Amino acid sequence: MAKQGFQKKLKNKFFMKRLLIALQLLTIIPVRTNMIVTEADIAKSSSVFVLVGLIQGIILITTDYLAGRVFHPDLVTGLILLVYVLSNGGFHLDGLADTFDAIAAKSEGTLNADKQKRLSILKDAATGPIGVTAIVFSLGLKYLSLNNLTHFLSFTYYSSLLLLPVISKWTMVISMFYGKPAREDGLGCIFINKIGLKEIVISTMILLLLLPLPQLFFSAYIPSSQYIFYAVLLVTMYFLCRAWIHFFHKKFGGLTGDTLGAISEITEVIFLLLVIVWSRFSI
Repeated sequence: MAKQGFQKKLKNKFFMKRLLIALQLLTIIPVRTNMIVTEADIAKSSSVFVLVGLIQGIILITTDYLAGRVFHPDLVTGLILLVYVLSNGGFHLDGLADTFDAIAAKSEGTLNADKQKRLSILKDAATGPIGVTAIVFSLGLKYLSLNNLTHFLSFTYYSSLLLLPVISKWTMVISMFYGKPAREDGLGCIFINKIGLKEIVISTMILLLLLPLPQLFFSAYIPSSQYIFYAVLLVTMYFLCRAWIHFFHKKFGGLTGDTLGAISEITEVIFLLLVIVWSRFSI
């Protein structure tokens, strides 16, 4: 019994360590710890990325509740997006902008030269017009989609707020598993193609456990086809990730931290659009 108790405490310690690392990496939430962290620890923290997404989703719902008591719904949507961007320091938006700036670069004449040029643009701190456009469309589509969702069932709106960061974190883990690093330096190299099937399984199992969570609060209003939608959603997101991985491999020779951020942003937009389409045709 004592041995089992010790093993349980050890597992809880490792779990909390991974969660704290993931919070430090993905958010600006102040997390102070004296833990010794290795690159292997950082890579394994990907297994709990979806829990960081859950925390962000709860923050978004809280923002909606508090701001909704004071401001017009249109302004509330803007504040939700502002809080979301601030919660991760605009990290993924920066990756989206850099990625699209690099994709838009003029060809140098050869595939290898083009890849090297795009990789150098990813390292450039400056944001070009294509990158700015990508950010505007990403935020604009999210804003319009969330506003649109307010016209549907409360369950649909609040479950979308809660799961928006969760789904995007899961797609990042999928991409890390199947992708290969485009270069040998950078934070992305710690994750890309360095995580194992165990991290994928844990991440997916946690996600499946989180999907029914909104029903605990909106059980009387849940659409009958909701779980069919979840199945369609996960399959769609999986193959969407594989498609983007293939595309980025052709353009950059692999994935980087910036392209992972781009995948996160793109899948969030796709997620909201899928919710709207499904809601319109299934209710």
